[in-house]
Amino acid sequence: MKIMKKATFGAGCFWCVEAVFQRLEGVTNVVSGYMGGKVKNPTYREICSGLTGHAEVIQIEYDESIISYEVLLDVLWATHNPTTLNQQGADRGTQYRSVIFYHDDDQRAIAEISKAEVAPLVWDDPIVTEISPAVVFYEGEEEHQNYFNDHKTAPYCSIVINPKIAKLKAKFAHKLKKDYV
Repeated sequence: MKIMKKATFGAGCFWCVEAVFQRLEGVTNVVSGYMGGKVKNPTYREICSGLTGHAEVIQIEYDESIISYEVLLDVLWATHNPTTLNQQGADRGTQYRSVIFYHDDDQRAIAEISKAEVAPLVWDDPIVTEISPAVVFYEGEEEHQNYFNDHKTAPYCSIVINPKIAKLKAKFAHKLKKDYV
C-alpha cells in the first residue's frame, strides 16, 4: 500500500539536488523551488540577490512504503557538504544553505537524530545544516525543472552535477530506479 509523503531539502543549487533525488526508487516527483524567505512569489533573479531569505530547495514526493525519510536523509548527507555555511562548491550565498524543512514532528525528530548521529559519520567538521519547519513552497520557473536530465552536456552539469550522481551510484546503487543503475 502506497504511503505518500513530502520532504523538502536545500543543499546548494537545486539542479544538483533534484538530479540526485530523481534517481531514487520510491521518489515519485521532485520539484525545484524556493522556501524559507520573506518575499511572496519570489523569482530566481530575486533569490540570487540573497536578499529574500529563501533557499533553493527541492520538494520531494515519495512512497514511504518503498523509501524511508531516514534513507532520504542518508542520501542528503552523502551528496552535499553540510559543513560549509551558505556554500556548496563555488555557489555562495544564503540561497545555497544546507537546510532540512520538516513537514511534521516525526520528520523534525528524525532529522535532528540524523544530523546528530549520521552526518558526523560522513563528515569530520561540524554540521551547519538548519532544521526548520516547512513554510510556503514556491515552485521554481519552468527552466529550472528537470534541469540535469534536459542539459546533461552543459558545463555545470558535467563539472558539478555528474560527480554527485557518481557518488550517489557508488553509495546507493541498491536504492536507484532501474533506469539509473
